[in-house]
Amino acid sequence: MMELLAYLHDPELVARFQRRCGLFLLVEGAHDHSREGKRVQNGTPVQHTDKKPRVQPSVVRLDHHTDSDRNSNYKCNENGRANSSSGGIIISKPQYKVTNWPLHILFLLSAGLGHEIFYITVLPCIHWNLDPFLCRRLVNMWTVVMYVGQVMKDVLKLPRPLSPPVVKLETRVDAEYGLPSTHAMAATAISFTLLLSAPSRIQFQFEVGLLITVTLSSLVCLSRLYTGMHSVLDVICGVLISGLLLYLSYPYWEAFDRFQLTSLVAPVALPSLLLFLSLTYPELEHYSTTRGDTTTILGAGAGCTMGYWLDEQFGRVFEPKGVLPVPLPTLTAPVVGIGIARALVGVVVLLGTRLAVKTLSLRALYSWYSVPKNDAGARRRREIEVPYKFATYTSVGVVNSFLVNRMFFLLGLQ
Repeated sequence: MMELLAYLHDPELVARFQRRCGLFLLVEGAHDHSREGKRVQNGTPVQHTDKKPRVQPSVVRLDHHTDSDRNSNYKCNENGRANSSSGGIIISKPQYKVTNWPLHILFLLSAGLGHEIFYITVLPCIHWNLDPFLCRRLVNMWTVVMYVGQVMKDVLKLPRPLSPPVVKLETRVDAEYGLPSTHAMAATAISFTLLLSAPSRIQFQFEVGLLITVTLSSLVCLSRLYTGMHSVLDVICGVLISGLLLYLSYPYWEAFDRFQLTSLVAPVALPSLLLFLSLTYPELEHYSTTRGDTTTILGAGAGCTMGYWLDEQFGRVFEPKGVLPVPLPTLTAPVVGIGIARALVGVVVLLGTRLAVKTLSLRALYSWYSVPKNDAGARRRREIEVPYKFATYTSVGVVNSFLVNRMFFLLGLQ
């Protein structure tokens, strides 16, 4: 069993997939050195040789970590700079060659389905243009699944694939641990939550919906291998964990809906729980984006919960018209025009809310903790990062789920 897990976690398996898809790592010494950055070890540049270096096959063990920080993709020196696993500092980005540009673009777009820009645009557009009920289900499951996945990363502490042999196309999250893949978890949860919830609200052919669901979630999963950010084991575990959470929670979706919309304690108890989970996020051995990203997700979930409750109390301004399930709307020019107008107005309002609340909350926290305004690194401290991100995205969630539809009504975009 351990041999199978080690095989699935082997970075060479990811590298082979990348090469089959037309993505190749350009190793130092294999091409023009003037176009490469230098590797520095202990302050001394490593000398290039004319001989092409050989990449030794890697042996992955899931239980050996000798350093206090077990992420081999991230080592910190005394100055806090990110080091390579060999102790050197990589000055330039890895060089690579693409021979299949259609696949390259497809996988990069698929990877984008798990980034903040997708969540702050596509999910709200489902609320504004299709059905708030469906968006509520998606946000609820997204919040649960992402929290579980992020915490598991920092508890299990399995490293991401090493480069070489893997080409890494993303650097922002490289300091995070790998297992499970939260992209795979979110793609599975969002796709199948929508598939399971939509039949009671919208008329569509289930088989077509299933095909689209499997295709989109599979593309996101494969994109994590193509970008070199996860092993096959990370992706498989992400899908299985997400599927298990869907299976366990599905019988309680209706009951939770009623509680979330009608209970007097819901708009206080649920956001308080999510804030507590943000504040008690596991301690990090080194700074990574997991705590901040998790707080962002929990804050958005808290804000949406409050907005859904307020929308129910003050009267819903947007619901599908007709007897449920309703037919999908015909895509006439006026319908498409109104949908685009709603999306543009709504996204601008959300981004404006994000910018305003982020700026004000950071100023208040910097003043409270007597932090210089030019100390950008201070926002990584738990006592600053968690409150400002939670406040920012709680505000975004409330605006998305309660205020924006009312703004559409006032602007005649209903």
